[in-house]
Amino acid sequence: MTIGEFARASRLSAKALRRYDELGLLTPARVDAYSGYRYYAAAQVERARLVAWLRRIGMPLTEVRDVCVLHGTDPGAAARTVRAYWARVEAETAARRDLAASLAERLRGSTGMTTTPARPYGLLSAALSERGRVRETNQDRVHAGPRLLAVADGYGEAGERAASAALAVIEGVRAPDRVGDLLNALEDAVRRADTAVGAAAPGSGTTLTSGVWTGDRFALAHVGDGRAYLLRDGALVRLTRDHTVVQARVEAGELDPAEAAAHPDRALLLRALDGAGSGPAADLGLHEGRPGDRWLLCTDGLSAVVPEAEIRDVLAAGSGPADTVRALADLALADTEGRGGPDNVSCVVADVVPAAS
Repeated sequence: MTIGEFARASRLSAKALRRYDELGLLTPARVDAYSGYRYYAAAQVERARLVAWLRRIGMPLTEVRDVCVLHGTDPGAAARTVRAYWARVEAETAARRDLAASLAERLRGSTGMTTTPARPYGLLSAALSERGRVRETNQDRVHAGPRLLAVADGYGEAGERAASAALAVIEGVRAPDRVGDLLNALEDAVRRADTAVGAAAPGSGTTLTSGVWTGDRFALAHVGDGRAYLLRDGALVRLTRDHTVVQARVEAGELDPAEAAAHPDRALLLRALDGAGSGPAADLGLHEGRPGDRWLLCTDGLSAVVPEAEIRDVLAAGSGPADTVRALADLALADTEGRGGPDNVSCVVADVVPAAS
């Protein structure tokens, strides 16, 4: 088949075919030695159509190549790779959708894009971090203040130094005048925290879930498997996505949530702060807050062993933040099957209250 015939059959342009030839993705069956004209075999049409479909869903060329290779040797693995890619796209799109909706609402409101609302509210917060009943040291670090909430879960030989280094950077974030600047400041702070972790604890790392309160919005930055929740009107909403191997498999349809909860690899991280490479991309979010809301940030020492329904019940019980963090930690430390404090347990609870409070 000439390149024109092959282009029509595969729905790829001649320009794209020449590009894919250069990349080794779709090599012609024969190239005329004198004219340089490309000829393709009819058997190559299926692979070309696969490339076209994968590019249509936005898959990067490096991943397209991987799928094509797998398709020839292990079609099931190729299918799982495509599902995993699309699950990642949907998760990233959901995060951007939430951010876009919040920013659009902010633009429509009377306060514009500033971080200082006309009627600001305050945070009443408390934090608690426990070593647990199994670990010899506590590598978690927490912060609860009137503007900043954060939890970090260190790992490795110097995990406590990694977590401390990350929090030291995040604690320096100050809310700029505009929401967009705040999200940028948080993103930049996560990058600096990654560098600080690499310098303070080479070979170790930490997760980080942190948020800055503006008076009516909570700007959230998240890397790893810590979690952030919002309790509003008795309903508990999870605001973060675990950056773990097991969560990626759940999103790809390879595991159901019940299998994931008991999976031996559930703590394997896909993103963390460790000072390696260019640093992980933080998930950023901007969430409206109003009086009566309750925020929870926690490490997986709580979320991995206590079901969300029980966490919700404690958050909704009506106790103040200090008593609530104690009650949450006690759930993880309870001497019952599957619990018993197998990991460090850390949580921060903050209530949105009138500023005068």
